[in-house]
Amino acid sequence: MKNKGDFLMSYSIGEVADKLAISPYTLRYYDKEGLLPFVDRNAAGRRRFKDNDFNFLEVIVCLKEAGVPVKQIGDFIDLCMTGDATLQARYDFLDDHEAKLEAKMARLQHTLDFLRWKKWYYKTALQAGTESIHYLPGTNQVDPAVHAEFNQLVANGASPEKLGTLN
Repeated sequence: MKNKGDFLMSYSIGEVADKLAISPYTLRYYDKEGLLPFVDRNAAGRRRFKDNDFNFLEVIVCLKEAGVPVKQIGDFIDLCMTGDATLQARYDFLDDHEAKLEAKMARLQHTLDFLRWKKWYYKTALQAGTESIHYLPGTNQVDPAVHAEFNQLVANGASPEKLGTLN
């Protein structure tokens, strides 16, 4: 919808929510928490978003998805609103959160790798009709060679996600 006189695009909270695939409730929450100081209001007090607001909104959504707490996102938006004097602080903020996200992704990858190994473990036990095929002789302890076998299959190009799939 065009604003009278300035021919800039203006969006309602519902339109923005649809565009960003988030709820209007989420946008209202962000506003209540001070994350949307850049958003204008019309004469009736309703939020009206401009095209340029999407630059901020995409950063907010990205940081939220990265697990950054709302308070810290608010601090980042405050830095943005301050201007060029905060460029280094904004860069450092993003650099820090990038490192945290990479560490989290590495932990999640390790968890996914372990889950896939255990699926293969149970798939092969199901095929044999017993879990004991994976044990050290005379024990109920998993033979480390079994895990090494799985790792070798993956190293040789087998898809870890397919190795654990039942046929």
